[in-house]
Amino acid sequence: MSIRTDLAVERLESGEMTSDDLRRESYSAEGMECIRVTQPDGGIYLTLSLDSLLRREQESFARACRAVAGRLRELAPKLTGQAPVLVIGLGNRAVTPDAVGPLCCQSVLATRHLTRTEPIVHGFRPVSVLAPGVLGTTGVETGEIVRGLLEHIRPELVLAVDALAARRMRRLMRTIQLTDTGIVPGSGVGNARTALTQQELGIPVIAIGVPTVIDTATIAEEITEQTHTRCEALDDLNTPAIVTTRDVDRQVADAARVIGYGINLFLHPMLKLTDIDAFLS
Repeated sequence: MSIRTDLAVERLESGEMTSDDLRRESYSAEGMECIRVTQPDGGIYLTLSLDSLLRREQESFARACRAVAGRLRELAPKLTGQAPVLVIGLGNRAVTPDAVGPLCCQSVLATRHLTRTEPIVHGFRPVSVLAPGVLGTTGVETGEIVRGLLEHIRPELVLAVDALAARRMRRLMRTIQLTDTGIVPGSGVGNARTALTQQELGIPVIAIGVPTVIDTATIAEEITEQTHTRCEALDDLNTPAIVTTRDVDRQVADAARVIGYGINLFLHPMLKLTDIDAFLS
């Protein structure tokens, strides 16, 4: 069996990521725990806890949005004054655990068309938002769509939002991972497509993801490792399948909205959450 996870912090815990130069540090962001993993090549992974949001603590939504915006500032290169940005919502809107990206796009302010007509009045950064769907329904690779857009929009930064796979139940729907290393769409469910990275696209790519599923083989391997036992029931979990939470609809919608609002606060620092609510209503 193989353990599958898209979370850097879990790969580090399992020993999959090992290096004398690898650094792991924890700090608080808006009262939420954030783990920073820095690779020898300079790649950075930030894992933000959503526990307070799931517990519906006071101001947890606002704090989570500000925390996401702050982590994007931590990762993003310095953008010129009105540099265009492209936001890509990866995934399949029709499959709830895979709908984080498309749902996030509904909460991101698309402003490119406004800034082209009245840039001084609006004062917004030009932002384009796209939920390209998946190869099985469009017949077109996401990477092909994105590269086509880059020729016309010419953004200085791409933000890609997607669902991820976790290794441990305690991180399912409870974390947001942000990284400046890009993303490979579909890798979380073993269906990897064309990579969206700076090497492939020629501009910086920040990937933002939420672990929404766990592979059953991974669960079986975890139990086997911790108990040092094997049984027929665990062997049955080798059958290709994935699991998610009972409240996946609400949790995916909540996480997508947090990420969308956090992106807005990052791209348009003059906005407040109430402003975003008004623009999206």
